Amino acid sequence: MFFDLSWPVLWHGLLWPLMRLTFFISLGLFVGNLIESLHWTRHAARLADPLARRARLKDVSAASFSMAFFSGITANTMLSEAHAKGTISDRELMLSNLFNSLPTYFLHLPTVFFIAAPFIGSTAAVYVGLTAVAAVLRTVSIVVAGRFLLPPVPEGCVPCRLDEAEAMRDKGSALRKTWRRFLERLPRVLYITAPIYAGFFLLKQAGLFSWLEQFMAGQVGFFSFLPPEALTIVAFHMAAEFTAGLAVAGALIADAGLTQYQIVLALMVGNILSSPMRAFRHQFPYYAGIFKPRMAVRLIACNQTLRAASLILVGGVYALVA
Repeated sequence: MFFDLSWPVLWHGLLWPLMRLTFFISLGLFVGNLIESLHWTRHAARLADPLARRARLKDVSAASFSMAFFSGITANTMLSEAHAKGTISDRELMLSNLFNSLPTYFLHLPTVFFIAAPFIGSTAAVYVGLTAVAAVLRTVSIVVAGRFLLPPVPEGCVPCRLDEAEAMRDKGSALRKTWRRFLERLPRVLYITAPIYAGFFLLKQAGLFSWLEQFMAGQVGFFSFLPPEALTIVAFHMAAEFTAGLAVAGALIADAGLTQYQIVLALMVGNILSSPMRAFRHQFPYYAGIFKPRMAVRLIACNQTLRAASLILVGGVYALVA
């Protein structure tokens, strides 16, 4: 087992990414606390209130949904703070986090599309469109689940809280409260996130993730409904990264004559198989800094299960009707 712990590897692979992660978590923590202290959550909640009410979610969940269009870390921080204060239960925390699937997806949609378009042209619109439909289905499913799993929200509770919040005008007091809560939470973020991130870095150096990705990529023969050339896209998607799969797809469109239908299905399969491990690898360090580690694992597992189910459903329908 060989560990490359030279300065360039440590800086680019551990120290700089950890500094960036810590900065953005800290920023999200501060902004989330400030929004709550100033009672701006009530105003943000108005934007998503109709949808949240159908899901029987409280105003803080609606505000988190609105905030997730701009910052996933801030949105999760708002939920974590509400859960810590007992405002929302474990079940509502889980559903609220899943409820944010749609804005979280749209936060990254432009990047995904503009990376994919140069490689696969108009096929990118079909692929991104299918993943967008899957994101919408995930949010709709949470709205339906909330109707059965959560108690009704009292009528008029969001407007009345909004009116009551207007009485708070002391911005200086809000800033002091925000700073105090920020200093209380920041050490926990550092104590949990830094060791976990360092552990994942060492596992990567040990080759664990490369071995797992290569092993999973070797199992693509199960998907015999795809031509061999398309299986190459799946393998590269899993063994390397999304861009590598796109590069292979672009080359195969020109050289192997794969159809749009085959390219889209291959990318969907690669997405479904590669995302869970990568999500846990990249999300767990910062999720564990915002939520308790056990809850962080539950949230990531539920997110990935729902995500995979929605992509399988949308991809299956596309395979049947396209």
